[in-house]
Amino acid sequence: MTATILVTGGTGTLGRLVVPLLREAGNEVRVLSRSAREPRDGVRYFAVDLLKGEGIEPAVAGVDIVLHLAGGAKGDDVATANLVRAASAAGVRHLVYISVIGADRMPIGYFRAKRGAELAIADSGIPWTTLRAAQFHDFALNAVRAMAKMPFIPSPGGLRFQPVDARDVAERLVTLALAAPAGLVPDITGPKVYGMADLARSYLRAIGKRRPTLPIRVPGKIGKAYRAGDNLSLDATTGTRTWEAFLTDHLTTPHPAPTH
Repeated sequence: MTATILVTGGTGTLGRLVVPLLREAGNEVRVLSRSAREPRDGVRYFAVDLLKGEGIEPAVAGVDIVLHLAGGAKGDDVATANLVRAASAAGVRHLVYISVIGADRMPIGYFRAKRGAELAIADSGIPWTTLRAAQFHDFALNAVRAMAKMPFIPSPGGLRFQPVDARDVAERLVTLALAAPAGLVPDITGPKVYGMADLARSYLRAIGKRRPTLPIRVPGKIGKAYRAGDNLSLDATTGTRTWEAFLTDHLTTPHPAPTH
């Protein structure tokens, strides 16, 4: 059974992978965009400002399923509350949200906003599914590229990550969206756990460079949370593509820069 599906963040790192999968399954797809654009490849675009709550109603009118993938450094809770109000009024029957592992544990504003968005969805009255994911390979790459420009590699003790491939997350989200609402589902991570210095060293090896490491300690509640592994999910569903495989592909094949 096909559906009319609205994707927020449909032009971002994850959305660019999700939208074609939805179309291949025969669904009618709409995408929220920061500015108006003409339909393309069977996809309709709607200019919407989620933070201001502007332009949402026409985009959700007649929609069966919403995949909420849009996100930013701040304001996700506000944007999601605006989306939820419009989706509820429009009679949306399934709202799927991509959140972050540790949203309910990490003492960081970004994580708190994600948790606020989760609660807005859970309290909306709309049947919902939320998937928490680890950081994408793309964002780990941006971080280590910046570190590689320094004369040394910071090595914060106890900081571990489980970077996951955006393609694995996209496939999981599409499966969830086309199934019955399931609430909070098992997290998704990459197949391996890495220290930050490990990620940086593997990147340096891939580009044929070396840098000394400098051990540092992240202070306060944030450092304590990372050292406790509050950003990890060791019993999660894992994707199949490793950080090393991502690097090999990304450093030999041109890719567009991530926008979300």
